[in-house]
Amino acid sequence: MKKFTILLMLAFAVTAVAQDKPSASVSGSGHSHSRAQKPLAQPTASPNATALPIGTAIRMKLETPISTTANKRGDHFGGRVVEAVTLNGKTIIPVGAALEGDVLRADEQRRIRGTPTIDLRPTMITLPDGQKYAINATVVDTSDHSLNVTDEGEIKGPGRDRSDWIETGIGAGVGTGIGAKVGGFKGALIGGSIGAGATVIHWLTKTKAAQIPGGTELILELSRPMAMSMMEGD
Repeated sequence: MKKFTILLMLAFAVTAVAQDKPSASVSGSGHSHSRAQKPLAQPTASPNATALPIGTAIRMKLETPISTTANKRGDHFGGRVVEAVTLNGKTIIPVGAALEGDVLRADEQRRIRGTPTIDLRPTMITLPDGQKYAINATVVDTSDHSLNVTDEGEIKGPGRDRSDWIETGIGAGVGTGIGAKVGGFKGALIGGSIGAGATVIHWLTKTKAAQIPGGTELILELSRPMAMSMMEGD
């Protein structure tokens, strides 16, 4: 009875170890972020085009931090364009133009159900002279390598990663050690099972947040043509 009580207490101890173990963010299997390090390639346009075509890329720097912990649907975000967008040699969206939009989704789910998700909808560009233009665009990449962007434009945070396997291994190891002291080889087997099980339960009920810090670069692509008055070239 005494051994059983000690092993039962082991499960709580292992869970505490897992809670104290910090999780590390790692890159997932989404975009390679290659576009975040080089000038953006733009789609071709006819010589007499008066609108930015679908697929035009816009690089912006986020001024409003966003996270699944602090934000919800309907919140606003904002940032600044950091690379001029041109059309046939003319600057259409200059560096410094303000870009704003809404948060469509900021979910922080249990890890058993999926990964944390942020979905942003850009809605407006304001030029330095005050002119405002509606924009329909989708996020396609980010400079933050701990995040992945899906083909639908959803920004995904890390799910189960290397740190989770480390937590499980630590739990099993602690359980094995304590179990061996209590009941020898048999106790080690039982303790290891309890330790691993307790850590897995902790992992299944734990949430992971996704966050996009201020200063992160986002790359957007127009999902509809954007008609704007041309500005003189630089």
